[in-house]
Amino acid sequence: MYDLSPIAIVHSCYRTKFGIPRQSGLIAEAHGTLELLPPYNQPNAVRGLEEFSHIWVIFIFSENIREGWKATVRPPRLGGDKRIGVFASRSPFRPMPIGLSAMKLEKIEIRPRGKILLHVAGLDLLDGTPVLDIKPYLPYTDSIPDAIGGFAPDAPPEAPLTIAFSPEAQQTLEKFPAEFAALCRKVVSADPRPAYQRIPDREYQCFLENQEIIWTIGDDTSQATIVRIVPSAHSPHLPPEGAKSPPPCL
Repeated sequence: MYDLSPIAIVHSCYRTKFGIPRQSGLIAEAHGTLELLPPYNQPNAVRGLEEFSHIWVIFIFSENIREGWKATVRPPRLGGDKRIGVFASRSPFRPMPIGLSAMKLEKIEIRPRGKILLHVAGLDLLDGTPVLDIKPYLPYTDSIPDAIGGFAPDAPPEAPLTIAFSPEAQQTLEKFPAEFAALCRKVVSADPRPAYQRIPDREYQCFLENQEIIWTIGDDTSQATIVRIVPSAHSPHLPPEGAKSPPPCL
């Protein structure tokens, strides 16, 4: 047995699992921070990391631990109706709930009193996710141009949904930075609905920052309409004891 303790905590714009992209890097507008926890919050621990443009983040699927695992899963790329082995997938429901994501390192911020933040973009992690390790991305070895991608040989197609905003949602968005509108558009256009839940005229919602984004898809299944954006009563996931509350991601 190994006793693994987190070295950092994620502060993310994603406050619930629904809406998080299925892979890192798919939504470049998704910003967040990795906050180093004691005793790892030392400037020397990140010395030289600023020379790299991207990092690997090893983390725990902390919200899936209690849900168990199965030997086979149904990947979204296969329509959600074909099963493959869990080790042939990137399903978050695994025997060991450990994930790996590559993301862009935008800057390293060293504040007084041992507060060290790694600002990242393109993240696919839930707010409050515990991080086990951070490693630099090495292009000469981590990129393998002739690798074979199995059931996902190519990048996913462009998001199938075009986005419209109701007058109410458009008026609300005018109160926010343009980056937040772009984030809303990209998250909904990626169509995070499971295949078995794609029901016309049903309202769906996700939580970005401290806002609830509510959208619907009518008879035209290629278009989603964001109908309302309202302050969220959803409580963000609490960070481990000693960690600070999440700062804004934008």
